[in-house]
Amino acid sequence: MALMERVATLLRANVNDLIDRAEDPEKMLKQLVLDMENQLMQVKTQVAIAIADQHLLEKKGKSQQEDADSWRAKAELAVSKGEDELARLALERVLSHEQMAEAFGRQIAEQTAEAEAMRTTYNKLEGKLKETQAQCELLVAEHRRARMVGKATAAREAVDGGSAMGRFKARIQNAEAENYAGKVMLAGDSLEEKFAVLERDEKVEKLLGELKVKQARMLEAG
Repeated sequence: MALMERVATLLRANVNDLIDRAEDPEKMLKQLVLDMENQLMQVKTQVAIAIADQHLLEKKGKSQQEDADSWRAKAELAVSKGEDELARLALERVLSHEQMAEAFGRQIAEQTAEAEAMRTTYNKLEGKLKETQAQCELLVAEHRRARMVGKATAAREAVDGGSAMGRFKARIQNAEAENYAGKVMLAGDSLEEKFAVLERDEKVEKLLGELKVKQARMLEAG
C-alpha cells in the first residue's frame, strides 16, 4: 500500500506547477525523474510477483478440479460395482476438491484484477516518466541555451570594450571629463588658464577626429 500511495502521489504531481515553485527547476526535475524510475522498478517487480501468484493459483485450482474429476470417476466405478458406501466416500472427496477449486477460482479472480491494476499503474507511471524526462531535457536545453546566449553577449561586450573603437571612446570620455573638471576648477581668467582650456578642447577634437577616421576605415573595410 505504501508503494501504491507513493506512485499515486507521483502520478498526481503537476510537473509545470513544480517547476514554477522550484528554486532550481532542473535539479527538481532530475530528482523527480529519479524517484519515478525507482518507483517504476518497484512497480514492475510487484507486477511480476502478482502475475506469478496468479499463475500459481491457477495451477492449484486446476489441480483441485482434476482431483475432483478423478474421484468422480472412482465414485462411478464404485457404483458400477455395487459399492455404494465406497461411492459415497469418493463423492465426499469430489465435493471437498470442488469446494477448494471454487475457493481458488475466487482467489484467481481477485489476483487477476490486482495484477491488471498493477499493470495499468505501471503503464501510467511509465508514461508519466517519459513525459517528465522530455520536460527535463527541454528545460536543460533551455538553460544551456540561455547560458550560451549570456556568454556570447558577455564575449561581445568584452570584445567591444577591448577594441580600438572602445579605447577611442574611453579616451574621449576621459578627455571630456578632464575638460569639464578643468573648467569647473578654473578660478580666474589668466592667460595660462585660457590656453589650458584651449589645449584640452584641442585634445578632445583631435581624439574625435581620429575616431571618425577609424570609423570611416572600418566602414570601407566592411
